[in-house]
Amino acid sequence: MAKILIVGCGSIGYELAKTLAENGHDVTGLKRNPPPVGNENFKFIRADITSPTDLEALATDFEYVFFIVSADSRNENSYRDIYETGIDLLINKFAQTGSQAPWIFVSSTSVYGQSQGEWVDEDSATTPSKSTSLKIVNAERKLMAINPANIIVRFSGIYGPGREYLLRMAKQTPSIQQNPPYYTNRIHQRDCIGVLVFLLEKHIIGVSLDQCYLASDDDPAPLWEVMTWMAGQMRCKPPIAKIAEDGCDMNKRCRNDRLKKLGYQFLYPNYKKGYSELLHQDK
Repeated sequence: MAKILIVGCGSIGYELAKTLAENGHDVTGLKRNPPPVGNENFKFIRADITSPTDLEALATDFEYVFFIVSADSRNENSYRDIYETGIDLLINKFAQTGSQAPWIFVSSTSVYGQSQGEWVDEDSATTPSKSTSLKIVNAERKLMAINPANIIVRFSGIYGPGREYLLRMAKQTPSIQQNPPYYTNRIHQRDCIGVLVFLLEKHIIGVSLDQCYLASDDDPAPLWEVMTWMAGQMRCKPPIAKIAEDGCDMNKRCRNDRLKKLGYQFLYPNYKKGYSELLHQDK
């Protein structure tokens, strides 16, 4: 049994906390606004990571720290709050007591700047054009530098119950670039939990891990293909082909070889399996 802190208990962090507690771990979730006391099998701490005062009473005797915090909005100040101020305050808090607890830091494939449909993996250049994504890159580098045991997990687009944006989009007969292909990458939220639990368990039993893992399913599919399939499943009008635009960003294909070679098996290896379940969940 490990003593674990999960910083950020949104939908992913909350489900991760429940799963780890069910597996016998002593789990504490840190959240700015925890829910009312319920039947959770783990503890909550109320704290804002951007507030030194809130972090004064935070214990640091944890054996593992998960960082799963999202910015409140897509503006630069929100990203600075999380990936500069918040990260620095937490790092300093744990450093004051000499804690060497490994961190598992949830990052994003937005750290890649490739935009011509290139394949990317953990060793690909992380030179995004957006300043917000650069803040994530800098946070990654800081954590990897301070402790070789810290692990970065880059999730691609997360979908699942409550994250059904593409299904809503497909119903609206969208205009989509068909040629050249505009690739999209995704991971089901259940696989997000699965990957994080998997890496923790590997670390606990002493498996040698890399410092970075790209977590995306097996099928980086063109958006045109995805939208056309969804429209067919929902018996909607198919998307409309539009002329390719200059300056498209985020057009890349993500490799998950490192994670799969370690032994992880995706519950949802492609968009058809994941979205078929969403489409039939109420039937």
